[in-house]
Amino acid sequence: MLNYYNLELTVAGTDEAGRGCLAGPVTAAAVILPDHFKNDILNDSKILSLKNRKLLKSQIEQESLAFATAHVFMEEIDEINILNASIRAMHRALEKLKLDPEHIIVDGNRFKTFKKTPHECIIKGDGKYMSIAAASILAKTYRDEYMEKIHEEFPMYNWNKNKGYPTKEHRAAIQKYGITKYHRKTFKLLPDQLKIEF
Repeated sequence: MLNYYNLELTVAGTDEAGRGCLAGPVTAAAVILPDHFKNDILNDSKILSLKNRKLLKSQIEQESLAFATAHVFMEEIDEINILNASIRAMHRALEKLKLDPEHIIVDGNRFKTFKKTPHECIIKGDGKYMSIAAASILAKTYRDEYMEKIHEEFPMYNWNKNKGYPTKEHRAAIQKYGITKYHRKTFKLLPDQLKIEF
């Protein structure tokens, strides 16, 4: 059972999807849910079925007080690294909300202050708090839709299935066909990708 964070505050949950991918954008969402929002299946998007993610996407969009999503594309990821790009995507999603949150809760352990709004980083927050779980659903579904669209342009990489993640099949396709304009050209896991620029 997921928790409410603090019903006395207007709280935005934010999360990203696609951080560990070799291709495609990193996508973030920010969601402000009404007090006592209820949903029995809402949870971390990674453990839900495609059918449940789609059902939840529709409900979150209809019932949230505010929601927004944002992509940060490959060129920016290559320029500033994936950690900074993930935080930038979350900031852009928060910027697009029609309500200003009084507090932000972030999935993970790294964030930069947004508009002087207090925030808290919560490890595995998408499995603990409703608004972060809701953000994880929107980030995942919007990014998946983007990857399915670009799959039509480059079907040999099977992005409609692997969504740009480094599966064996995806790596084999890169070896055979090379990289595309959608691949992250400087993608390295450590150490550069874990530096936050202030």
